[in-house]
Amino acid sequence: MSIHWSAKHHKPKLPDGVCIYAVSDIHGCAEQLAKVFAAIDHHLSRVRPKHPIQVFLGDYIDRGPASRQVIDMLIDRGQRHETIFLKGNHEAMLLDLLGDPEGFPTFKQYGGLPTLLSYGVIPSVNPDPDEQQSLIKALAQKIPDPHRRFFDDLQSKYLCGDFLFVHAGVNPGIPLSKQKEEDLLWIRDEFLSSDKNFGKFIVHGHTPVPKPDLRPNRINIDTGAYATGLLTLLTIQADDMFTI
Repeated sequence: MSIHWSAKHHKPKLPDGVCIYAVSDIHGCAEQLAKVFAAIDHHLSRVRPKHPIQVFLGDYIDRGPASRQVIDMLIDRGQRHETIFLKGNHEAMLLDLLGDPEGFPTFKQYGGLPTLLSYGVIPSVNPDPDEQQSLIKALAQKIPDPHRRFFDDLQSKYLCGDFLFVHAGVNPGIPLSKQKEEDLLWIRDEFLSSDKNFGKFIVHGHTPVPKPDLRPNRINIDTGAYATGLLTLLTIQADDMFTI
């Protein structure tokens, strides 16, 4: 990846010794996540960075077949490495749904049924409102306590050096310190079409692209793993970024 940096958009840099590995939009793709972990581990053993941090940008669940397994893998990863787990709009929807089953049709529309199945909750083809209530009640009981703590503890953003890591993006018209979580998790067009200097270089996912999309003010690393089989790993050291 190469880009022309200018006075308007200077080349972003991490603090000395820090190496960040960033992954977004896993969406229940456990096999692809295992390959990413292997790539990170290989880099760690070969390069041995002084301060490695693994940053996950949200949307761990839904759409793909193995949401529960992905959460198990991430929790295990977090016990053995320095990790940052951000919230995606799909985790926000799940938490909302557990509090209010009325959101079930939206949950289903956004690929939530594979998540139910991964936790051992089996819906009918077209669950009526009564069954929807029962399904969400069953899901709440099936989600293990460590998984619930994982979902409850997700952060909405992570700042390191000149980089800001979020799930979806930022609202171009609002200072970074005053961003609403809803925008950080859901924003698309207004952010994606902006060439503004946001004050930090934004690393995000949320909107699938055929390959990592590097711009002067941001990089999108959501390569639609559940549909393409491609889960992108972004590695950042000093002012160098590369993806695999």
